[in-house]
Amino acid sequence: MSRFKKNVAVIIIIELFLIFVINLICFRQFKEPDAFYRVEAKRLVLKMYKDHDMCQNPEEIDLSKYKSLTRVSFFDSEEICNSDYLVEEVNGRLYRIEYEINRDNRLFVIINVGLAVFFLMSVGVLLYIGRTVIRPFNRMSDMTVSLAKGNLSTPVKEEKSRFFGKFLWGVDMLRENLENTKTKNLEYQKEKKTMLLSLSHDIKTPLSAIQLYTKYMQEGIYETEKEKQEALIGIMSKTEEIKAYVDEIHRVSREEFMEFDVHPGAVYMSQVMDSIGVYYSDKLGVLHTKFIMDEYEDCLLSGDKDRLIEVLQNLMENAIKYGDGKEIRISFSEEEECKLITVSNSGCLLEGKELANLFDSFYRGSNTDGIQGNGLGLYIVKQLMKRMDGDAFAEIEDDRFKITVVVRKA
Repeated sequence: MSRFKKNVAVIIIIELFLIFVINLICFRQFKEPDAFYRVEAKRLVLKMYKDHDMCQNPEEIDLSKYKSLTRVSFFDSEEICNSDYLVEEVNGRLYRIEYEINRDNRLFVIINVGLAVFFLMSVGVLLYIGRTVIRPFNRMSDMTVSLAKGNLSTPVKEEKSRFFGKFLWGVDMLRENLENTKTKNLEYQKEKKTMLLSLSHDIKTPLSAIQLYTKYMQEGIYETEKEKQEALIGIMSKTEEIKAYVDEIHRVSREEFMEFDVHPGAVYMSQVMDSIGVYYSDKLGVLHTKFIMDEYEDCLLSGDKDRLIEVLQNLMENAIKYGDGKEIRISFSEEEECKLITVSNSGCLLEGKELANLFDSFYRGSNTDGIQGNGLGLYIVKQLMKRMDGDAFAEIEDDRFKITVVVRKA
């Protein structure tokens, strides 16, 4: 805010200086006497040279044809004259020619009024910007720093500024989502840890029994064949029990670890595709990648608009990241009551046998060497489409990698 105030002060000083300079120039222009009276005086003098009667009786000269001349008389240096005049010599005698300059100051006043209005408007605009933009923005900067530090419990303070109202509302929604996600994640981690600890504890009982059976067998305590067979049966039983616990641990470890908040509804296909087209036309233009979006017939789709856009964004980013950068295409087709949207890219390095695992969480294909990622993009696509009663599948065709999402029509 202090920097803004300094800039405002500099702007105001510059404007005041310019107003002063303009007034100085105008004042000098208006102060300069009008040269018109000199022209009329010269005309009168020439006429007096030709007319001796006029020279004898200067007081009786008709000055009605002269706009600026008011009186002509013999010049007397001792006579006091309160009017503006000039002295001219005619036939060896000096004459006083008095004149009056009519200055029109209206233009000067108009200029100053205009400058004053401009100055006041600029000051008003600067004050308005300071109050409605700069001041709220400074308060928001403190809020974002607080969120970055992990302070998610404090609600975002509402701002009356119409410029940032929607932005702050969105930030507060983001804060609430982050806080809810954090809380759910902590609860999930707590439950998962408790379950794993419980299962780990339960494993100890059959494991101790197996150790005891093997110890007795090693020490030869089981003398008869029947006792040895019973011990082996006990070991097998406890082994199956441990295997069941291990399977349970494996199942818990593979449980859903991400929350997918989907609000199914009806959305026009054009609303989704226009958003994708506008953004990626610019982005791929910068990357010098050819972007083709085939024509499609608009229709109502069943799904969450924001989630459908997120799905297609993930597919586009996947094509950008793992394609050869030459071409990305979005094509459309129909199957029964569903709309199929396919994102394909040139330069596929995947093997066909990898397609079955592409939508697994944390799975990364053989074409990911040296490329950063976490293996969740296509997993998220699959999960979101399932929650919108749709699907997603991948295929390789003519050195092109294709991922198709199946969206039901509304």
